[in-house]
Amino acid sequence: MNEKVQERTRAEEAETSRASSFAKPLFLGEIHEDLIIPYPRLDKAEREKVQQLSDAAREFTDAHYDPRQAEENGWIGDDVIAGLGERGLLGLYIPPQYGGQGLSQTGYSLVFEELGCIDPTLSVVLGVHQSIGMKGIYLFGTEEQKERFLPDLVAGRKLAAFALTEPQAGSDAYHIRSRAVLQQDGSYRLFGEKRYIGNGSKDVLTTFARTDEGAHVALILEKGMEGLEVGRSYPTMGLKANDLRHLTFNDIRVPPENVLGQEGDGFHIAVEVLNNGRLSLGAGSIGSVKKLLRLAVDHTLTREQFGRPLAEFGLVEDKIGWAVSYLYGLQSMAYLATGLVDAGMPDYSLESAMVKVAGTDFLWHAANRVFQLAGGSAYITDQPYEKILRDIRIFPIFEGANDVLRVFIALSGLKPLVDELSDLQEIDLSQPIHSLGVLADYVSGRLRREVRPDRLSRVHPDLQPLADPISDQVQRLRAASERLLRQHGKGIQDEQRQLKRLAHAAMDIFAQAATVSRASDVLTRGLSTAPFEEQYIAETFCTRAARRVERCLDQIAENDDERMHRIARAAYAHRGYRHTI
Repeated sequence: MNEKVQERTRAEEAETSRASSFAKPLFLGEIHEDLIIPYPRLDKAEREKVQQLSDAAREFTDAHYDPRQAEENGWIGDDVIAGLGERGLLGLYIPPQYGGQGLSQTGYSLVFEELGCIDPTLSVVLGVHQSIGMKGIYLFGTEEQKERFLPDLVAGRKLAAFALTEPQAGSDAYHIRSRAVLQQDGSYRLFGEKRYIGNGSKDVLTTFARTDEGAHVALILEKGMEGLEVGRSYPTMGLKANDLRHLTFNDIRVPPENVLGQEGDGFHIAVEVLNNGRLSLGAGSIGSVKKLLRLAVDHTLTREQFGRPLAEFGLVEDKIGWAVSYLYGLQSMAYLATGLVDAGMPDYSLESAMVKVAGTDFLWHAANRVFQLAGGSAYITDQPYEKILRDIRIFPIFEGANDVLRVFIALSGLKPLVDELSDLQEIDLSQPIHSLGVLADYVSGRLRREVRPDRLSRVHPDLQPLADPISDQVQRLRAASERLLRQHGKGIQDEQRQLKRLAHAAMDIFAQAATVSRASDVLTRGLSTAPFEEQYIAETFCTRAARRVERCLDQIAENDDERMHRIARAAYAHRGYRHTI
């Protein structure tokens, strides 16, 4: 294992005074208030830089980027890439010594929120380049590799890709089949294929393979390497200006200087890169929902039916109010997660997965509701709605399909509980989540439980009624988790319906804690011009989220899982629906 990976391991072992995750201890019934209160905020200098970069992105794209024309062309345009690079938007987190902006994870995600508001396709292309494409080089590359690749990638002279998915290995990334054969000179001969690779025909591709002995390796491929075959662009439902390719590796010689990390590091590198990518995907989802909300509000205020604006009807207000309150909760959750990363929390695998699932699911539902509000005009292709709907449908699928991530969240959360309960030590939960990986196992017992607060005690007094129920929910989550482990033992891995309920309960608990922390900070510091409005939003989101938690945990004991199992198996047997009138 290389020095970069070892450094992270040592950092985790040295972290003795604070928990290594906020989300994982929730399954133990623990609330680590010190991690989330006060709510993390950017300093003034970085806030100003984020605003400048966001303004630059908006001004440039308003003048030089036409999403519809990009769709027709099948690419957002090399001139657009160059222009964005000139304005510092292609190396947001890269240190200034390589030409980048040096933003924190929070600052980076805030800029991506603006990109998601401009156009989902644009945010995806730039996200592939930065969030995952060159992230491995930045995190794990040697100084020589950084100096060789990063300046061109930051400037937009080159674009990066992340080549992991294969025909037989999508979410099950651990079992990729691409084959890397080590040579005596330290190079590798690479064989195999990848599919659905964004920016796949571009310049620098971080890819992954396994040796004949099963060790994972990360390799940097460059455009024009002999044996690198780039297939035609996939015809897709949305994101039509995204360069999505099939790649074939026909005995490519990858020189030693293009090996990222050491043999055996490949999977760890892929996992950490994907964790970062999920955070920015959640931020991009926030931006897209903000755009949808603006469209919906403008339409409902100006469109009249039955003698008055649509905005005055109760069912319309419900849709707008739902979107605003849920967006506030998601935004609170996402930037609490990025703030934890910036504070050095070593294991954010659950937090990033939660943000990705919650953000992309919410975006899809919001797009559907706004489409409904727009009525028949939304169905016309010269309106923005249908393109957004097409573009964002893939979000719950890529960078870890949401259903797979739900299982990952639950099993990862259960693992520290198994470790704590001596009579359940024989249950091995490492393999079912191996495909998505865990950056660091939560180490229970780092703090004595009796000194941990069992409630959020440092919130603004007006928000204490929202904070208090979280404690009961966390205790119920632990009790339900322990009950399921004792009931099913090793078979818990196959109880996906129950695991989904645990995951959704944990996500809504995390979202409530983030919302209370953020709103408390606003009220305490007087950060909002309309604090009571934020309090109403927080009350609405947390009350509804609390009901969802209770419903999920109630259904662990009383559900119709067996009937659903039988109905589905009958449909399989009859190849569909066989009931006639």
